[in-house]
Amino acid sequence: MYKLLEQTVGDHMTRDVRTARRDLDLLDLSEMFERDDFNSYPVEDDGRVVGIVTKFDILRCFAFTPTQTPARYHDLMSRKVGDVMTPEFIYVSPDTKLTRVIQIMVEYRIRSVIVLNSRQKLVGIIAREDVIAALKATARD
Repeated sequence: MYKLLEQTVGDHMTRDVRTARRDLDLLDLSEMFERDDFNSYPVEDDGRVVGIVTKFDILRCFAFTPTQTPARYHDLMSRKVGDVMTPEFIYVSPDTKLTRVIQIMVEYRIRSVIVLNSRQKLVGIIAREDVIAALKATARD
């Protein structure tokens, strides 16, 4: 348990991060999700992170009420990432303690957290799978 308290995001994050562009349409985004088997992508614009887009954001486009007329599938999948992304996102730094990331993931029910350096540049992402792998490795030590 004590070893876990020493672990940081930088010890376990994914450094080779794939991103989505704001002008990417949802059809292309859904193909990226399928190809990469990711649950979210940071959204970059001119080299800075401007949001996060998740599979849930695509699903939300298709959630209709009984009084709503559903849009055509093609029209919805033609929407742009910039229209559906979450511009307010939680991020951490590489030196953030892993225990804090666990708290964030549980409290906000999110699957991954963007990692930015002190200059607000994208340096990684830490997902539930990364945290679970760290927990498993710590338990074996």
